[in-house]
Amino acid sequence: MQIQLIRHATHLISYKGLKFLLDPMFSEQGTLAPVPNAPNQHLNNPLSSLPVDLERLVDIDAIIVTHSHRDHLDDRAISYLPKNLPLFCQPADELLMKEKGFEQTIAISKELIWQGIELIRTEGRHGHDQLADAMGPVSGFILRAKDEPTLYIIGDSVWNSDIEHYFKHFSPHSAIVFAGEARFLEGQPITMGLADIEKITKASPHTRLIISHMESWNHCLLKREEVRDYIRQNHLEDKILVPENGEIIGN
Repeated sequence: MQIQLIRHATHLISYKGLKFLLDPMFSEQGTLAPVPNAPNQHLNNPLSSLPVDLERLVDIDAIIVTHSHRDHLDDRAISYLPKNLPLFCQPADELLMKEKGFEQTIAISKELIWQGIELIRTEGRHGHDQLADAMGPVSGFILRAKDEPTLYIIGDSVWNSDIEHYFKHFSPHSAIVFAGEARFLEGQPITMGLADIEKITKASPHTRLIISHMESWNHCLLKREEVRDYIRQNHLEDKILVPENGEIIGN
C-alpha cells in the first residue's frame, strides 16, 4: 500500500497493484467561492494549488467518492476524469454520479469485492445534532485484501459510536483522517479536530493515522503545525503522520 496526499481530501492510493483516486477536487487555487457563513469568508477556495499534474491524477484504475460536496468532487474533476472507470460511492450519490456521466457508477450499500479487494462502506456523521442532518449523508470506506494492510478512510465525520465500532471491529493498520476541524460561524465543528484524533488514538492505539483535509478550504481552521505540536507533546511520532500536499507515505 502507498498513499499520496494530493490536497485536502484528494489522495492517490496504490493498493494491491491498483490505483484509486479518492475524492477528486481539481480546481485551480482561488477559483471557487468561499464557504458562506463560515470563517475566512474573504478567501477563495481552494487555498492551495495542486502539487501534481492532472495527467497523473487521471492515470488510475478506479475512483472513490465519499460524498458529493464540492470539496470532494468538483466540476473540474468531473470534466477531466475518464467516465469509463469504476466509481465507488454511497447509495445517496448514485443517481448524481450517473447524471455526471460516470458509466460505471457502483453504489456500495454495505460491501463488495472488486479485483480481489474488499470495499466496505462505513457510516459517518458530518457534524453534530441538527447541523449534521443538514449536511446530508456521508460515508467512509475500508479497503481489505490478502497481503495488504487494512485501510480505513473515515471520510467527513466527527467522532461517534459508529466510528469507534469500525476501529475496534476492523482493527485497521492505517486510517486516513479528514481533519481540519471545519466549522461555520455558529455551532460545533463538522469534521475532526484534535479532540477527535485523541479519541481515535485511545480507541485504536495500534492504528497509524494519516491526517489530511487541512489548509486548503476556507472553513477548515486546524493547522498542520497544531497537530504536529500535539504529536510531539504526546510522543506519538510513530503513530500519527501529517503529510504535506504531494507527500507519499509507504506501507
